[in-house]
Amino acid sequence: MPRACARHILVKTKEEADKLKQQLAKGADFAKLAQKHSTCPSKKNGGSLGEFNKGDMVKAFDDVVFKGPLLKVQGPVKTKFGYHLIETIYRT
Repeated sequence: MPRACARHILVKTKEEADKLKQQLAKGADFAKLAQKHSTCPSKKNGGSLGEFNKGDMVKAFDDVVFKGPLLKVQGPVKTKFGYHLIETIYRT
């Protein structure tokens, strides 16, 4: 079964996600932004979700993690939880 490791920042609005993505593009620290802005409990780990299986996350999230480029911030990705900025660290 395919596995991946990713981190994300979850916010309520697309506008907020866009602003954070701009900061990341200018070199802001992903983990620090996650700790400060994310609404997900993973924020205490800098947004890290650890390793998980394909199918463990909602489809839109899974699609980005398992099909998108590695080590590049993707998003905003809308799910029922809000808007995600996702960085896939690795996948098998």
